[in-house]
Amino acid sequence: MYSLSEAWLKMHGRLPFEQWDGKMYCNETDAAITFRANKTQGFMAAYTFTLVTEGWLNIIYNGQELTLQPNDLYIYSPGLEVTIVAASENYRGICLLADEHVTIESPTVHDLVNIAYTPIVQLHEPKIALPHNDARRLEEKMREIIGYLHSDHIYKAKILQMLYAVFLLDVQSAQAKAISRRQVPQRIEEIFIGFFRLLPRHFAEHHDIAFYASALNISTVYLSRVVRQVTGRTVIDYINQHLLMEASYLLRTTSLSINQIAERLHFADSPSFSKFFSRKKGITPKEYRKQLLS
Repeated sequence: MYSLSEAWLKMHGRLPFEQWDGKMYCNETDAAITFRANKTQGFMAAYTFTLVTEGWLNIIYNGQELTLQPNDLYIYSPGLEVTIVAASENYRGICLLADEHVTIESPTVHDLVNIAYTPIVQLHEPKIALPHNDARRLEEKMREIIGYLHSDHIYKAKILQMLYAVFLLDVQSAQAKAISRRQVPQRIEEIFIGFFRLLPRHFAEHHDIAFYASALNISTVYLSRVVRQVTGRTVIDYINQHLLMEASYLLRTTSLSINQIAERLHFADSPSFSKFFSRKKGITPKEYRKQLLS
């Protein structure tokens, strides 16, 4: 999938400023800017936090239509399928993006996956309607991050890391208030989020439920039950979704042969990969790549 810097280039044609490290970015957004994200949605290995400040935004998330309004916080997690379908002319928001591969291991963001997936577990959708005061607090943090991103402060990197940590703590606090009544047992929440910690790192090599269940020290039946209970989808659905997105990304952005992509994604052979891709996309990998070139 695209790293944050690769996705930014795809959407905007240039980096936000010289010597950007690609770890994190925050910017004000409107309808025109937001629709550019459809070029990389589902292919971006980054977490994004979007706070709506004015107007409305309509998206399709995991097959479900959602409308985001002022004070709604929308959280995008890598690999989830999202399409932006409509926005009001006066739509405005602030978007904070954090590269998955760069930030996920940082001690200051060790709860990032939990923050991203808690709304899905508890509310079955990736948005939270925030009280006005909580929304303004997050907005202030995001604007402060914008200021430091464009500063020449000699300790900019450390300050941004600290501001990001404070922002995530504020998000956790807002989540706790918004989700006042736990809808699923804590153990189920832990298993679900644990699965999504493992999936981005291992989906290319491990296509079977047994690997993830073993890593979580539970049975395959129990893992399947938990994921279906939380999302209505199966473990295999999520593994296949990641495989399809990565395959599409490699076909789009590299000159790797079909056989090389099949090997990279650990399919038994090229025909097995082509059959999988055709079943999911409705066209062969070769046809998909040809369409992109036409």
